[in-house]
Amino acid sequence: MAGSRERDRSWPPDPEPLPHPIVDGHTHLDSPAPGARGFDGVGEPPTVAEQIARAAALGVTRIVQVGCDLPAARWTDRLVREQPAVLGAVAIHPNEAPLHAGVQEVAPDGLPPARDPRHDVGLDEAIAEVAALARGNDRIRAIGETGLDHFRGGDRARRVQRDAFRAHVAMAKELGLALQIHDRDAHADVLAVLERDGAPERTVFHCFSGDAEMAAVCAAHGWYLSFAGTVTFSGASALRAALHVVPLGQVLLETDAPYLTPHPYRGRPNAPYLVAATARAVATELDLDLGDLCRVVWETSEQVYGPW
Repeated sequence: MAGSRERDRSWPPDPEPLPHPIVDGHTHLDSPAPGARGFDGVGEPPTVAEQIARAAALGVTRIVQVGCDLPAARWTDRLVREQPAVLGAVAIHPNEAPLHAGVQEVAPDGLPPARDPRHDVGLDEAIAEVAALARGNDRIRAIGETGLDHFRGGDRARRVQRDAFRAHVAMAKELGLALQIHDRDAHADVLAVLERDGAPERTVFHCFSGDAEMAAVCAAHGWYLSFAGTVTFSGASALRAALHVVPLGQVLLETDAPYLTPHPYRGRPNAPYLVAATARAVATELDLDLGDLCRVVWETSEQVYGPW
């Protein structure tokens, strides 16, 4: 269209280096940003090694890689054996669980969805493989992301999600691992499952999306809230209010890369190095010294995931 501008898909510039190391508590290194080129603006998206090096140069020296479908979980299992800066989390994502169970929504055009061979594995078998990966690799330290996603799917899909979520909660408790929760438009139902089944000792709400009231409930249970680039968005006043409710020792930071790039780079590619920008925004919001914030998040990350 005449006069239209092409969307900027360049990588955001480096934030200032952090005064103390910090952890990106949730990222997807297996999923490069769609359409992104290399860090130099040409070629293929950056390699995992390039992403880790760029993050480390800014003080983001530790990363939790999350594999939440079977190929990504297997990839995560291999990666964390090779990269000392990276620990792993594995699960069947709530939007993947119904597909493994044969519950698929009809596309808007009325046609059945395209077959994906990765979903030929039944849900019970897929969850069993996740458990086997976690049991067989001491560098996988969390089960996640698991939870509920009411943004997509009807009643049948939601029932499958709930059953899968409960299975992952039980798995985390059996294996003594942390739990990373995906909660999209499902706050009350997620809390109900945790209240009913009992949450693992170390439970993390990945990319926390609730308000101050929900944050207070989570804090009272001793759960951890992980804030992503969304906390910097102009319309996220409820998230910023939640930050003020949670004890600092229950706050974690993450990118959820390649998604949720912090302001003012929203819509551009995201990678672990940009958790430094979110950390700076959170420190400003809480009127904290940036180094103090980074130190506490570092210590809390080790409490949740153990030493790297």
